[in-house]
Amino acid sequence: MKRRNFIKKASITGLACTLPPVFPLYSDDEYSVDELMGKADIELFGKGINLRKEAFEAFQKMKKAAYADGFDIKMVSSYRDFYRQEAIWERKYLRFTEDDGMEPLEAIDKIIEYSTIPGTSRHHWGTDIDIIDGYPKVSGDVLVPEKFETGGPFADFKLWLDENSEKFGYYLVYTDEPKRRGFKYEPWHYSYAPISIPMLTAYRKLNILRLLQYEEFLGCEHFTSGFLRTYIQDNILDINQALL
Repeated sequence: MKRRNFIKKASITGLACTLPPVFPLYSDDEYSVDELMGKADIELFGKGINLRKEAFEAFQKMKKAAYADGFDIKMVSSYRDFYRQEAIWERKYLRFTEDDGMEPLEAIDKIIEYSTIPGTSRHHWGTDIDIIDGYPKVSGDVLVPEKFETGGPFADFKLWLDENSEKFGYYLVYTDEPKRRGFKYEPWHYSYAPISIPMLTAYRKLNILRLLQYEEFLGCEHFTSGFLRTYIQDNILDINQALL
């Protein structure tokens, strides 16, 4: 598989807009480009938790409250750096193109149903979590929407999260709003809003195409300015409105 060694330069406009904050914001210069793209060495807290300090403390409080109500919050995924996301992306790209015989653009469209382009993941920030209830015995992939719906092993846990997660600053990111575009519904993915909102504000001011031109992960030679503009609008920004 030939790896990319260049990408046409272009600019993405219209990303640097400001929306009314829901929470107090940190100054934009608090977050470096490497930090926003998952390449910085940031301080993380909690063995197997791996969140920024404030997000970790809020998570611990939420976990304690859930435990009192009969649920055992288990972390499936939290912080992922750029290189971990790159490995996930390339594994899927190879599977779809080589094993399943998809064309590159078809494979990319399949990947971004649930997985982000390296450097664009909210999991790079140390604020976002994928969680389940650890009590039910579950086989197979745990991160599928059906397991959080009525009759599923995590249905009651999801109802608890609907009623309680926001009390601890954690908001569902990819909702089941019918008109929402981008990533599919993820009932397991929550974000610690007091930090992730200002980080998204800072992230929106980056020129993603210019930054990605220096990367060499599989498939990115097929990215165009138009594709990335749509990707950012649909997959990065079309989320729970409370997180903008």
